[in-house]
Amino acid sequence: MTWFQEPISQLFGRPYQQTQSSCAVAGFVLGPPGRNGGKPQAKQGGWAVVEFALILPILMGLLVGGIDASLALYDKAVITNASREGARAGIVARKPLVTDAQIRQVVNQYAQGALVSFGSNPAPPNVLIQKGSLGGDPTLQVTVSYTFQGIGLGSLFESLGRPWVLQATTAMVYE
Repeated sequence: MTWFQEPISQLFGRPYQQTQSSCAVAGFVLGPPGRNGGKPQAKQGGWAVVEFALILPILMGLLVGGIDASLALYDKAVITNASREGARAGIVARKPLVTDAQIRQVVNQYAQGALVSFGSNPAPPNVLIQKGSLGGDPTLQVTVSYTFQGIGLGSLFESLGRPWVLQATTAMVYE
């Protein structure tokens, strides 16, 4: 018989017996079954549920806020790219030049399928087109603004009378 097949009592030279004393492991005291020396434990009926009910709104607020912030950043990237697409479409050398209505159409087509909204059809983004000059070169500036809806924060800001408006501006020089 090898050492791992022998009974514990033969390994240590004394019979194995379970004791009611506690032992310390890594700084924690492990006691016998039935904490408090075998005395009945005080009842904690329902405290975990109460604590969970108190912390749940905070956790849900953090979760919804994180999701809304992520969606807002995504929508901001979409309208930034839409303004770039509109400005690029407007400055490319063509005869005749692209009209403001065509630039708006390019921006709306880009943003239409990419903006995230829940439940309702969002209003298309507002497009402002300005023509000017920079150092004698003609420029085109496309500004796109969009009212973010979201699932929590966007609706909250809108109900408070201050909607969450995302805005992106792109300026390019004509070719």
